[in-house]
Amino acid sequence: MTDVGCGYATLVLEDGTCFTGRSCGADGEVVGELCFNTSMIAYTEVISNPAYAGSILVMTYPQMGNHGVVRADLERDNVELEALVLSSICDTPSSFRMDLSLREFLAEKNVVALEGIDTRELVRHICMEGSMPAIISTLDHDAKSLLAKMRDTLESIEDTPVARVSTEATWTYDAAKCLVTPTAWTAPFPEPCCSIVAIDNGLTRSVLRHLAYAGCATTVVPWDATVEEIWACEPDGVFVSGGPGDPQKAQDTVDALGGLLGELPILGLGSGQLLLALAAGGVVDKMQVGHNGDNIPVMDLVTHQVSITAQNHRHTVRFETLGSLIAEESGGIAAHPLEGDLRFWAQEGCAPVVRNERFGRIQLTHVNVNDGTAEGLRFLDIPALSLQYHPALMPGAQSPDAAYAAFIQLMEAHAEEVDALSEKAKAHAEGTGAAHA
Repeated sequence: MTDVGCGYATLVLEDGTCFTGRSCGADGEVVGELCFNTSMIAYTEVISNPAYAGSILVMTYPQMGNHGVVRADLERDNVELEALVLSSICDTPSSFRMDLSLREFLAEKNVVALEGIDTRELVRHICMEGSMPAIISTLDHDAKSLLAKMRDTLESIEDTPVARVSTEATWTYDAAKCLVTPTAWTAPFPEPCCSIVAIDNGLTRSVLRHLAYAGCATTVVPWDATVEEIWACEPDGVFVSGGPGDPQKAQDTVDALGGLLGELPILGLGSGQLLLALAAGGVVDKMQVGHNGDNIPVMDLVTHQVSITAQNHRHTVRFETLGSLIAEESGGIAAHPLEGDLRFWAQEGCAPVVRNERFGRIQLTHVNVNDGTAEGLRFLDIPALSLQYHPALMPGAQSPDAAYAAFIQLMEAHAEEVDALSEKAKAHAEGTGAAHA
């Protein structure tokens, strides 16, 4: 390919497909998994979300950067994605809250970025061929050379990106101090009603704030924290965050959850659902393109309501691998649908229940309206639940807050049960002592 000169960037996919556009970020050469996000707004939150660590992210909306970047809206100070691909970037942003332009932000964070290509064509290609590795460079514009570099890099690429984005040490979240800039949509934080541990597989600021608004005092632990380390924090419950990469690589988290399920109330969001499913013996598959955007419809099988949700994941749990159907709790149906499309249950008006060998009954509570994948699970015999999407606090797409309220209810009910058992044991001990006397 002819050298196109300074100011250009070239994107080469694993299958050899090549796109050349203008550089709109830092100079460099990076390799990552190509994926796309369909969000029309909240690009600041998307770009700074650690769930995109290791990814080359394509934004499908025609123009990004219209309102610049507001530092208070960042989900993390560091940008973990490998590179950004846009149709066009706005160089005349306007917002009373703006701190700097998107172009300036990308340069500041040393993010390689490309604009000026037909992102519609690129996204159609991904949808047809599936998500795949790619390389983007502002230094080399020869497709064959870049393809060879990408293949060499893939051999040594980070297998567990969650380790890169997780905290290295345990710390306590102070909601009042961590609220960067009070704004019109923020309210005073309530007094905490419970203490939780949050396993950091890629925690975002908005999720931590939402937990604080729900009444949780949060201690954050690394992704590989042991059961003993989590118990040492004396939590009332455990929150499992979403994060990047293949959840099957986060085996330390899966092992910890296997020892905590049934012992403490647990809420998993995003890939937290996949980690809970793996701990219960389920199978997780990689999707062809995944769910990335803030306009993804999900049906609640219990209430039959549909919500428009924000998601960023490329794996899904196969519900049928969690156990065999309980016909009397699944509308009389005793066999899983052969095609595996869970919209079958929406048509039946039923939230099916399986019997898991280790943890008892598990109910499918939510399904994706577009492709029929599992979006929510609830353990009926132990205090645990999960959603594949993210309740949002920042401006933009809003998802239901019911998950946080249900988590609080689980912890309150669990505490009452523990107190009742403690009182019963105390009364038994006193009765035994009196009899011996």
